[in-house]
Amino acid sequence: MDPQVAGVLLSPAVLALLGLLIGSFLNVVIHRMPLMMERGWRIDSAELLEVEIPETPEITLSTPRSRCPACGHQIRWYENIPVVSWLVLSGKCSACKAPISLRYPAIEVLTAALFAGVGMHFGAHPTTLLWCGLVATIIALAFIDLDTSFLPDDLTLPLMWAGIVSAALGWIPVTLAASVGGAVAGYLSLWFVFHAYRLIRGKEGMGAGDFKLLAALGAWMGWQAVPSIILLSSAVGAIVGIALIVFRQHDREVPIPFGPYLAGGGVAALFFGEQLSRLWMPPV
Repeated sequence: MDPQVAGVLLSPAVLALLGLLIGSFLNVVIHRMPLMMERGWRIDSAELLEVEIPETPEITLSTPRSRCPACGHQIRWYENIPVVSWLVLSGKCSACKAPISLRYPAIEVLTAALFAGVGMHFGAHPTTLLWCGLVATIIALAFIDLDTSFLPDDLTLPLMWAGIVSAALGWIPVTLAASVGGAVAGYLSLWFVFHAYRLIRGKEGMGAGDFKLLAALGAWMGWQAVPSIILLSSAVGAIVGIALIVFRQHDREVPIPFGPYLAGGGVAALFFGEQLSRLWMPPV
């Protein structure tokens, strides 16, 4: 790609616009993927148990078209423009005036901001789009886990392999050895924590999806970033967890999804990984 063309097409401003569009799509992924998986589980369970279940409409990321969950109004294209439509509609359905969650434009703005940040951090190179893809997947995983306490293998495993392949092909500044080591270190570190907690407390403290998400982050950023991600996500998770218990009387027996904190730690490591690594592993 011509450097001048790349400088325009991959500038932070253009990436921010792309982030708004991708963020709108992520809202669909976050809402529909758990429903798609649940429907698949029910069908598989029914076939395994040889029982009949009520037939439910098929749902994919593209069908059916988006509708208002309150009145069923089919959302027109001009009602689905990222951020702008929400503002024009005053955050309400055009048909029944039911409120539209602020989270929809918030995810669009968050994706745009992070895409612009990626553009500024990595420069106008085609491989910058790979890091944008990483960020988009992290956002989807964080909010799916927040809603369902589940991290889908359909996202975590392809993300991990994409990091390893990108390292193998030299598309990202991480060696293949560091990428594979990061995936192994990320998975096993939380795997050991999981089994140690279960041995001490007699119950599970996190899900296997957390292992796979950290493995994916390690594959993209190398084993050197894993300690930073763990420490940052654990610190923020502990602060938020204590705050929920103290100020909102959150039942301490009810699990708090760890995926959003891993995602936050991963994003921090993406932008400040080198500086953070120096804190834990200062140069000799």
